[in-house]
Amino acid sequence: MTTYAEQYQDIRDGIRSLCAQFPDEYFRKVDEQRGYPDEFVKALTDAGWMAALIPQEYGGSGLSLAEASVIMEEINRCGGNSGACHGQMYNMGTLVRHGSEEQKRLYLPKIASGELRLQSMGVTEPTTGTDTTRIKTTAVKKGDKYVINGQKVWISRVQHSDLMILLARTTPLNQVTKKSEGMSIFIVDLHDAVKNGMTIRPILNMVNHETNELFFDNLEIPAENLIGEEGKGFKYILDGLNAERVLIAAECIGDGYWFIDRVTKYVKDRIVFGRPIGQNQGVQFPIAKAYINVEAASLMRYEACRLFDAHLPCGAQANMSKLLAADASWEAANACLQFHGGFGFACEYDVERKFRETRLYQVAPISTNLILSYVAEHVLGLPRSF
Repeated sequence: MTTYAEQYQDIRDGIRSLCAQFPDEYFRKVDEQRGYPDEFVKALTDAGWMAALIPQEYGGSGLSLAEASVIMEEINRCGGNSGACHGQMYNMGTLVRHGSEEQKRLYLPKIASGELRLQSMGVTEPTTGTDTTRIKTTAVKKGDKYVINGQKVWISRVQHSDLMILLARTTPLNQVTKKSEGMSIFIVDLHDAVKNGMTIRPILNMVNHETNELFFDNLEIPAENLIGEEGKGFKYILDGLNAERVLIAAECIGDGYWFIDRVTKYVKDRIVFGRPIGQNQGVQFPIAKAYINVEAASLMRYEACRLFDAHLPCGAQANMSKLLAADASWEAANACLQFHGGFGFACEYDVERKFRETRLYQVAPISTNLILSYVAEHVLGLPRSF
Protein backbone atom coordinates (compact mmCIF):
# COMPACT_ATOMS: atom_id res chain seq x y z
CA MET A 1 0.00 0.00 0.00
CA THR A 2 1.43 3.38 -1.00
CA THR A 3 1.60 6.30 1.37
CA TYR A 4 0.13 9.71 0.55
CA ALA A 5 3.63 11.04 -0.10
CA GLU A 6 4.36 8.22 -2.53
CA GLN A 7 0.95 8.58 -4.18
CA TYR A 8 1.62 12.21 -5.07
CA GLN A 9 5.38 12.03 -5.59
CA ASP A 10 5.15 13.17 -9.23
CA ILE A 11 3.46 16.39 -8.14
CA ARG A 12 5.99 16.92 -5.36
CA ASP A 13 8.88 16.38 -7.75
CA GLY A 14 7.39 18.81 -10.30
CA ILE A 15 6.82 21.60 -7.77
CA ARG A 16 10.21 21.10 -6.17
CA SER A 17 11.89 21.32 -9.58
CA LEU A 18 10.08 24.56 -10.38
CA CYS A 19 10.72 26.06 -6.94
CA ALA A 20 14.43 25.31 -7.28
CA GLN A 21 14.48 28.13 -9.84
CA PHE A 22 13.24 30.52 -7.11
CA PRO A 23 15.55 30.12 -4.10
CA ASP A 24 15.25 31.77 -0.70
CA GLU A 25 16.95 34.91 -2.00
CA TYR A 26 14.12 35.47 -4.49
CA PHE A 27 11.35 35.38 -1.89
CA ARG A 28 13.48 37.34 0.58
CA LYS A 29 13.87 40.15 -1.95
CA VAL A 30 10.14 40.16 -2.75
CA ASP A 31 9.41 40.40 0.97
CA GLU A 32 11.89 43.24 1.48
CA GLN A 33 10.33 45.21 -1.36
CA ARG A 34 6.76 44.38 -0.30
CA GLY A 35 6.47 43.15 -3.85
CA TYR A 36 4.54 40.45 -5.64
CA PRO A 37 6.28 37.33 -7.02
CA ASP A 38 5.07 37.83 -10.58
CA GLU A 39 7.81 35.68 -12.14
CA PHE A 40 7.04 32.82 -9.76
CA VAL A 41 3.28 32.95 -10.34
CA LYS A 42 3.84 33.13 -14.09
CA ALA A 43 6.10 30.09 -13.95
CA LEU A 44 3.43 28.16 -12.00
CA THR A 45 0.82 29.22 -14.54
CA ASP A 46 2.95 28.35 -17.57
CA ALA A 47 3.65 24.92 -16.11
CA GLY A 48 -0.09 24.31 -15.67
CA TRP A 49 -0.09 24.13 -11.88
CA MET A 50 -2.46 27.08 -11.44
CA ALA A 51 -5.05 25.30 -13.60
CA ALA A 52 -5.06 22.28 -11.29
CA LEU A 53 -8.75 22.42 -10.34
CA ILE A 54 -10.06 23.46 -13.78
CA PRO A 55 -11.59 20.48 -15.63
CA GLN A 56 -9.67 19.20 -18.64
CA GLU A 57 -12.51 20.08 -21.01
CA TYR A 58 -11.85 23.76 -20.21
CA GLY A 59 -8.10 23.55 -20.59
CA GLY A 60 -7.18 22.67 -17.02
CA SER A 61 -5.57 19.67 -15.37
CA GLY A 62 -8.73 18.34 -13.72
CA LEU A 63 -6.91 17.43 -10.52
CA SER A 64 -8.55 16.68 -7.19
CA LEU A 65 -8.48 18.97 -4.16
CA ALA A 66 -6.07 16.50 -2.56
CA GLU A 67 -3.65 16.94 -5.47
CA ALA A 68 -4.10 20.72 -5.42
CA SER A 69 -3.34 20.72 -1.70
CA VAL A 70 -0.02 18.98 -2.38
CA ILE A 71 0.89 21.78 -4.80
CA MET A 72 0.27 24.40 -2.10
CA GLU A 73 2.09 22.32 0.52
CA GLU A 74 5.19 21.90 -1.59
CA ILE A 75 5.42 25.60 -2.53
CA ASN A 76 5.57 26.47 1.17
CA ARG A 77 7.86 23.58 2.04
CA CYS A 78 10.28 24.85 -0.58
CA GLY A 79 10.38 28.26 1.13
CA GLY A 80 7.82 30.09 -0.98
CA ASN A 81 4.49 31.61 0.00
CA SER A 82 1.37 30.20 -1.64
CA GLY A 83 -0.56 33.22 -0.38
CA ALA A 84 0.46 34.96 -3.59
CA CYS A 85 -1.59 32.58 -5.70
CA HIS A 86 -3.80 30.27 -3.66
CA GLY A 87 -6.93 32.31 -4.44
CA GLN A 88 -6.97 30.96 -7.97
CA MET A 89 -7.18 27.46 -6.51
CA TYR A 90 -10.08 27.80 -4.10
CA ASN A 91 -12.03 30.30 -6.20
CA MET A 92 -12.28 27.68 -8.93
CA GLY A 93 -14.81 25.66 -6.95
CA THR A 94 -17.40 28.41 -6.98
CA LEU A 95 -17.19 28.90 -10.74
CA VAL A 96 -16.73 25.24 -11.70
CA ARG A 97 -19.48 23.88 -9.46
CA HIS A 98 -22.04 26.66 -9.74
CA GLY A 99 -21.28 28.68 -12.87
CA SER A 100 -23.32 28.31 -16.05
CA GLU A 101 -21.89 26.47 -19.03
CA GLU A 102 -21.58 29.79 -20.82
CA GLN A 103 -19.64 31.32 -17.92
CA LYS A 104 -17.31 28.34 -17.68
CA ARG A 105 -16.56 28.38 -21.39
CA LEU A 106 -16.02 32.13 -21.30
CA TYR A 107 -13.64 32.26 -18.34
CA LEU A 108 -12.06 28.90 -17.52
CA PRO A 109 -9.94 28.37 -20.67
CA LYS A 110 -8.50 31.88 -20.31
CA ILE A 111 -7.77 31.32 -16.62
CA ALA A 112 -6.13 27.99 -17.42
CA SER A 113 -3.88 29.54 -20.06
CA GLY A 114 -2.93 32.48 -17.87
CA GLU A 115 -4.68 35.06 -20.04
CA LEU A 116 -6.88 35.85 -17.03
CA ARG A 117 -6.25 35.56 -13.30
CA LEU A 118 -9.04 34.81 -10.83
CA GLN A 119 -7.20 35.47 -7.58
CA SER A 120 -9.68 37.44 -5.46
CA MET A 121 -12.81 36.76 -3.43
CA GLY A 122 -14.78 39.67 -1.95
CA VAL A 123 -16.68 38.47 1.12
CA THR A 124 -15.40 40.07 4.36
CA GLU A 125 -16.67 43.49 5.45
CA PRO A 126 -15.34 45.83 8.16
CA THR A 127 -18.49 45.82 10.31
CA THR A 128 -19.37 42.13 9.99
CA GLY A 129 -16.13 40.15 9.90
CA THR A 130 -16.95 36.44 10.07
CA ASP A 131 -20.68 37.15 10.58
CA THR A 132 -21.13 36.82 6.83
CA THR A 133 -24.92 36.73 6.80
CA ARG A 134 -24.98 40.35 7.99
CA ILE A 135 -22.99 41.77 5.09
CA LYS A 136 -24.20 45.21 3.99
CA THR A 137 -22.90 45.33 0.41
CA THR A 138 -25.96 45.27 -1.84
CA ALA A 139 -26.61 44.30 -5.43
CA VAL A 140 -29.83 45.73 -6.85
CA LYS A 141 -31.04 44.53 -10.22
CA LYS A 142 -31.93 47.30 -12.64
CA GLY A 143 -32.80 46.04 -16.10
CA ASP A 144 -29.93 44.00 -17.48
CA LYS A 145 -27.49 45.13 -14.78
CA TYR A 146 -26.86 44.84 -11.07
CA VAL A 147 -25.84 47.98 -9.18
CA ILE A 148 -23.35 47.32 -6.37
CA ASN A 149 -22.92 49.54 -3.32
CA GLY A 150 -20.95 48.83 -0.17
CA GLN A 151 -17.53 48.05 1.19
CA LYS A 152 -15.22 45.05 1.55
CA VAL A 153 -12.00 44.64 3.54
CA TRP A 154 -9.01 42.29 3.60
CA ILE A 155 -9.52 41.47 -0.06
CA SER A 156 -6.28 39.99 -1.32
CA ARG A 157 -4.51 40.11 -4.69
CA VAL A 158 -7.00 42.53 -6.28
CA GLN A 159 -4.14 44.41 -7.93
CA HIS A 160 -2.77 41.18 -9.39
CA SER A 161 -6.03 39.72 -10.62
CA ASP A 162 -8.37 40.27 -13.54
CA LEU A 163 -11.50 38.81 -11.97
CA MET A 164 -13.05 38.65 -8.51
CA ILE A 165 -15.79 36.53 -6.95
CA LEU A 166 -18.10 38.93 -5.05
CA LEU A 167 -20.75 38.17 -2.43
CA ALA A 168 -23.51 40.77 -2.03
CA ARG A 169 -27.05 40.99 -0.66
CA THR A 170 -29.75 40.91 -3.32
CA THR A 171 -32.58 40.68 -0.77
CA PRO A 172 -32.48 42.71 2.47
CA LEU A 173 -31.87 40.70 5.63
CA ASN A 174 -35.23 41.70 7.12
CA GLN A 175 -37.04 40.27 4.08
CA VAL A 176 -35.68 36.71 4.15
CA THR A 177 -36.90 33.68 6.10
CA LYS A 178 -33.40 32.50 6.95
CA LYS A 179 -30.49 34.89 7.38
CA SER A 180 -28.36 32.76 5.06
CA GLU A 181 -30.77 33.48 2.20
CA GLY A 182 -30.85 36.54 -0.07
CA MET A 183 -27.14 36.72 -0.88
CA SER A 184 -25.79 36.23 -4.38
CA ILE A 185 -22.45 35.56 -6.05
CA PHE A 186 -21.11 37.56 -8.96
CA ILE A 187 -17.98 37.51 -11.07
CA VAL A 188 -16.51 41.00 -11.41
CA ASP A 189 -14.18 42.28 -14.13
CA LEU A 190 -11.75 44.22 -11.94
CA HIS A 191 -10.25 46.32 -14.75
CA ASP A 192 -13.71 47.54 -15.71
CA ALA A 193 -14.77 48.00 -12.09
CA VAL A 194 -11.93 50.38 -11.14
CA LYS A 195 -13.07 52.73 -13.91
CA ASN A 196 -16.76 52.61 -13.01
CA GLY A 197 -17.33 52.83 -9.27
CA MET A 198 -14.87 50.58 -7.40
CA THR A 199 -12.08 52.18 -5.36
CA ILE A 200 -9.12 50.23 -4.01
CA ARG A 201 -7.22 51.20 -0.87
CA PRO A 202 -4.20 49.00 -0.04
CA ILE A 203 -3.68 47.91 3.57
CA LEU A 204 -0.05 47.65 4.69
CA ASN A 205 0.35 44.74 7.07
CA MET A 206 2.86 42.66 9.02
CA VAL A 207 3.08 40.02 6.30
CA ASN A 208 3.91 40.83 2.69
CA HIS A 209 0.41 39.79 1.70
CA GLU A 210 -1.15 42.18 -0.81
CA THR A 211 -4.57 42.98 0.59
CA ASN A 212 -7.01 45.86 0.23
CA GLU A 213 -10.15 47.65 1.26
CA LEU A 214 -12.70 48.04 -1.54
CA PHE A 215 -15.43 50.66 -1.90
CA PHE A 216 -18.35 50.26 -4.32
CA ASP A 217 -20.27 53.35 -5.41
CA ASN A 218 -23.02 52.45 -7.89
CA LEU A 219 -20.81 49.92 -9.66
CA GLU A 220 -22.77 48.42 -12.53
CA ILE A 221 -22.07 44.87 -13.64
CA PRO A 222 -23.93 42.83 -16.30
CA ALA A 223 -26.75 40.61 -15.04
CA GLU A 224 -25.13 37.63 -16.76
CA ASN A 225 -22.27 37.92 -14.23
CA LEU A 226 -24.55 36.38 -11.60
CA ILE A 227 -23.28 32.90 -10.73
CA GLY A 228 -26.05 30.36 -10.16
CA GLU A 229 -29.41 31.42 -8.79
CA GLU A 230 -30.04 34.75 -7.15
CA GLY A 231 -30.28 34.46 -3.38
CA LYS A 232 -28.32 31.22 -3.04
CA GLY A 233 -24.84 32.75 -2.94
CA PHE A 234 -24.11 31.88 0.69
CA LYS A 235 -24.64 28.20 -0.03
CA TYR A 236 -22.36 28.44 -3.07
CA ILE A 237 -19.64 30.29 -1.23
CA LEU A 238 -19.43 27.60 1.45
CA ASP A 239 -18.00 25.19 -1.13
CA GLY A 240 -15.25 27.67 -1.87
CA LEU A 241 -14.63 28.33 1.82
CA ASN A 242 -14.24 24.62 2.57
CA ALA A 243 -11.68 24.36 -0.23
CA GLU A 244 -9.98 27.47 1.13
CA ARG A 245 -9.71 25.97 4.62
CA VAL A 246 -8.14 22.79 3.24
CA LEU A 247 -5.66 24.56 0.97
CA ILE A 248 -4.61 26.90 3.78
CA ALA A 249 -4.13 23.82 5.96
CA ALA A 250 -1.86 22.37 3.28
CA GLU A 251 0.18 25.58 3.21
CA CYS A 252 0.58 25.43 6.98
CA ILE A 253 1.67 21.80 6.68
CA GLY A 254 4.27 22.87 4.12
CA ASP A 255 5.42 25.63 6.47
CA GLY A 256 5.62 23.13 9.32
CA TYR A 257 7.86 20.81 7.34
CA TRP A 258 10.00 23.78 6.25
CA PHE A 259 10.58 24.84 9.87
CA ILE A 260 11.32 21.28 10.95
CA ASP A 261 13.70 20.70 8.04
CA ARG A 262 15.56 23.93 8.79
CA VAL A 263 15.80 23.55 12.55
CA THR A 264 16.74 19.86 12.38
CA LYS A 265 19.69 20.64 10.11
CA TYR A 266 20.70 23.65 12.22
CA VAL A 267 20.70 21.88 15.59
CA LYS A 268 22.78 19.04 14.15
CA ASP A 269 25.45 21.50 13.03
CA ARG A 270 25.33 24.07 15.83
CA ILE A 271 28.02 23.25 18.40
CA VAL A 272 27.75 24.78 21.87
CA PHE A 273 29.77 23.58 24.90
CA GLY A 274 31.52 21.05 22.69
CA ARG A 275 28.42 19.21 21.44
CA PRO A 276 25.60 19.75 18.92
CA ILE A 277 22.62 21.38 20.59
CA GLY A 278 20.41 18.80 18.88
CA GLN A 279 21.85 16.20 21.27
CA ASN A 280 19.93 17.82 24.13
CA GLN A 281 16.45 16.46 24.84
CA GLY A 282 15.30 19.98 25.64
CA VAL A 283 15.92 20.74 21.98
CA GLN A 284 14.86 17.38 20.55
CA PHE A 285 11.47 17.08 22.20
CA PRO A 286 9.83 20.32 20.97
CA ILE A 287 10.98 19.57 17.42
CA ALA A 288 9.76 15.98 17.59
CA LYS A 289 6.41 17.09 19.04
CA ALA A 290 5.96 19.66 16.28
CA TYR A 291 6.76 17.04 13.64
CA ILE A 292 4.19 14.63 15.09
CA ASN A 293 1.53 17.34 15.03
CA VAL A 294 2.33 18.33 11.44
CA GLU A 295 1.99 14.68 10.39
CA ALA A 296 -1.37 14.39 12.17
CA ALA A 297 -2.64 17.61 10.58
CA SER A 298 -1.62 16.28 7.19
CA LEU A 299 -3.80 13.20 7.65
CA MET A 300 -6.83 15.32 8.58
CA ARG A 301 -6.16 17.42 5.48
CA TYR A 302 -6.40 14.32 3.29
CA GLU A 303 -9.64 13.23 4.97
CA ALA A 304 -11.19 16.65 4.29
CA CYS A 305 -10.00 16.41 0.68
CA ARG A 306 -11.51 12.94 0.30
CA LEU A 307 -14.92 14.18 1.38
CA PHE A 308 -14.74 17.37 -0.69
CA ASP A 309 -13.72 15.51 -3.84
CA ALA A 310 -16.60 13.06 -3.31
CA HIS A 311 -19.04 16.02 -3.00
CA LEU A 312 -19.83 14.96 0.58
CA PRO A 313 -20.30 17.28 3.57
CA CYS A 314 -16.83 18.26 4.80
CA GLY A 315 -17.26 21.46 6.82
CA ALA A 316 -16.12 19.92 10.09
CA GLN A 317 -13.12 18.17 8.56
CA ALA A 318 -12.08 21.24 6.55
CA ASN A 319 -12.20 23.42 9.63
CA MET A 320 -10.44 20.89 11.86
CA SER A 321 -7.67 20.40 9.31
CA LYS A 322 -7.12 24.14 9.16
CA LEU A 323 -6.95 24.47 12.95
CA LEU A 324 -4.63 21.49 13.41
CA ALA A 325 -2.32 22.60 10.62
CA ALA A 326 -2.19 26.24 11.73
CA ASP A 327 -1.40 25.19 15.30
CA ALA A 328 1.23 22.68 14.16
CA SER A 329 3.00 25.14 11.87
CA TRP A 330 3.03 27.79 14.59
CA GLU A 331 4.44 25.26 17.05
CA ALA A 332 7.15 24.32 14.55
CA ALA A 333 7.84 28.00 13.83
CA ASN A 334 8.42 28.76 17.50
CA ALA A 335 10.78 25.80 17.89
CA CYS A 336 12.69 26.81 14.78
CA LEU A 337 13.07 30.44 15.88
CA GLN A 338 13.96 29.50 19.45
CA PHE A 339 16.70 27.06 18.56
CA HIS A 340 18.23 29.32 15.92
CA GLY A 341 18.72 31.83 18.73
CA GLY A 342 19.69 35.27 17.49
CA PHE A 343 20.17 33.95 13.96
CA GLY A 344 16.44 33.24 13.83
CA PHE A 345 15.85 36.98 13.76
CA ALA A 346 18.35 37.56 10.94
CA CYS A 347 16.64 38.04 7.59
CA GLU A 348 19.29 36.04 5.75
CA TYR A 349 18.14 32.84 7.48
CA ASP A 350 14.52 33.33 6.29
CA VAL A 351 13.14 32.01 9.59
CA GLU A 352 11.69 35.39 10.59
CA ARG A 353 9.98 35.78 7.20
CA LYS A 354 8.35 32.36 7.35
CA PHE A 355 7.57 32.96 11.05
CA ARG A 356 5.51 36.02 10.14
CA GLU A 357 3.85 34.30 7.20
CA THR A 358 2.65 31.27 9.14
CA ARG A 359 1.42 33.39 12.07
CA LEU A 360 -1.25 34.82 9.79
CA TYR A 361 -3.12 31.53 9.75
CA GLN A 362 -3.99 31.65 13.42
CA VAL A 363 -6.27 34.52 12.37
CA ALA A 364 -7.10 34.10 8.69
CA PRO A 365 -9.07 33.09 6.76
CA ILE A 366 -10.92 32.12 9.93
CA SER A 367 -9.58 32.39 13.46
CA THR A 368 -8.86 29.27 15.48
CA ASN A 369 -11.39 30.33 18.13
CA LEU A 370 -14.20 30.45 15.59
CA ILE A 371 -13.28 26.96 14.41
CA LEU A 372 -13.57 25.75 18.00
CA SER A 373 -16.99 27.41 18.23
CA TYR A 374 -18.04 25.72 14.97
CA VAL A 375 -17.00 22.27 16.19
CA ALA A 376 -18.61 22.81 19.59
CA GLU A 377 -21.95 23.75 18.01
CA HIS A 378 -22.14 21.75 14.78
CA VAL A 379 -20.26 18.59 15.77
CA LEU A 380 -20.74 18.30 19.52
CA GLY A 381 -24.23 19.82 19.62
CA LEU A 382 -23.41 22.39 22.29
CA PRO A 383 -25.48 25.59 22.58
CA ARG A 384 -24.51 28.33 20.14
CA SER A 385 -22.15 30.74 21.91
CA PHE A 386 -22.78 33.83 19.76
